[in-house]
Amino acid sequence: MVDISEEQMDEIYNIIEVAKATGKIKKGANEVTKAVEREKAVLVAVAKDVSPAEVVMHLAPLSEEKKILCVSVGSKEELGTAAGLPVATVAVAVVEAGEAKDRVKAFKENLS
Repeated sequence: MVDISEEQMDEIYNIIEVAKATGKIKKGANEVTKAVEREKAVLVAVAKDVSPAEVVMHLAPLSEEKKILCVSVGSKEELGTAAGLPVATVAVAVVEAGEAKDRVKAFKENLS
């Protein structure tokens, strides 16, 4: 799992918002796990403040195994808001980036 700066975190939230509007996202630990296992996800965001942490611990190694970028973001509330939910969510996977496709690509390139 990649730790990112506040600025990069804002970009992840923006990517999730655009992907939700123009592409497809999966929300919650179970949906995200399935998306990663099936290699459908292009980007995974996991909240740092998940309690107990065991709920999402498997996502980082699983994403690494499947060669999918997995980033750690600030809070489950912010993640839920970015995903368009009225509640918090522990994880979000971008399955189809839609209009955020170039932004996802640029984000990945900036990390390397």
